[in-house]
Amino acid sequence: MHRARTGLRRSAVDSFRGDGTDWSVFAALLLTVPLLAAGTLAWPQWCPPEALVLPLVAGGLLLRPASLLALYAVTASALVTETALLGTRALRQDPVTPGTILVVAAVALSGLLIAQFRSRVGVPWQRGNTMLFDLRERIRAQSALPPLPKGWHREMSLRPAGGQSFSGDFVVAARTGPDRRVLEAVLTDVSGKGMDAASRSLLLSGAFGGLLGSLPPHAFLPAANGYLLRQNWDEGFATSVHLVLDLDSGDYELLSAGHVPGLQLCAGTGRWKEVTAEGPLLGVYEGAEFHPAKGTLRRGDVLMLFTDGLVERSDRDLSEGIDRLTGEADRYVATGFRGAAWHLIESVAKDVNDDRALLLISRE
Repeated sequence: MHRARTGLRRSAVDSFRGDGTDWSVFAALLLTVPLLAAGTLAWPQWCPPEALVLPLVAGGLLLRPASLLALYAVTASALVTETALLGTRALRQDPVTPGTILVVAAVALSGLLIAQFRSRVGVPWQRGNTMLFDLRERIRAQSALPPLPKGWHREMSLRPAGGQSFSGDFVVAARTGPDRRVLEAVLTDVSGKGMDAASRSLLLSGAFGGLLGSLPPHAFLPAANGYLLRQNWDEGFATSVHLVLDLDSGDYELLSAGHVPGLQLCAGTGRWKEVTAEGPLLGVYEGAEFHPAKGTLRRGDVLMLFTDGLVERSDRDLSEGIDRLTGEADRYVATGFRGAAWHLIESVAKDVNDDRALLLISRE
């Protein structure tokens, strides 16, 4: 207990004092304030009183709240000094006006809010952008599909809403079964879109990736449903589709949790057919049952799994969106579907303000 209290006291002191980098930045900005004040007194035409906002902006981005308050105190003293000295000089000197004081105060308040938010998140300013970049790359790596044996082709394309870096759609996949001759892939659409769904998407992708291959295929969606229910999120539902594909025979099962149907191109007929499995949304109620749809991928066949952002619109039926997708996909029948996933999203749903994902598997 004594050690815990000591640790808390040290943490509080460190929070106030900051680390070495915080002190160096604080000292540099602190020295900038009197230099700017001196410049204002000597050359007000080139260094107006409003120049004091520059260290305030930098401090809001770089300093901890405690250090920032100390910087504000020094800046306020410099502003008072400028007001007194400029007011006693000739009228050719521009005095510190109430508008100047309001601008400096507004910038100071904005900087303090930014610093408090950054302190609450606990991300150092030096590492903030790097951490977001690493997070984005980890999500992409987690969504990578495993290599398939000769005669099979797979590709995945993901487009977040609004051109953002994070998405509420994700895929997890693994080779399972004896000799890793079974491909299991789960495509999930978390409620919400873009950054609003990114945190839940990240958490679920990690959990689903851990479940995949650790459970029998038919137990995956019930386990995922139970996991989602235990989170007690306000907006806690998701749709998901689970593909279990035998890479030797081409036989597959498709299990769905309220997801849009898959599409299979049958090379023998040259036509697309919907592959529809029955099951409720994930995270709605306990004891949900999921009934698979079965099929076989023969040579030349293609299977497409996608999220509703690719085919669903408020002003049209789902069937119309699916017809448009299959119409665009027909262009690749003769030339092959390598590289088709990205182009299909670009053709069908380029400017849609929703997350879009497409998983394509073909047998060559």
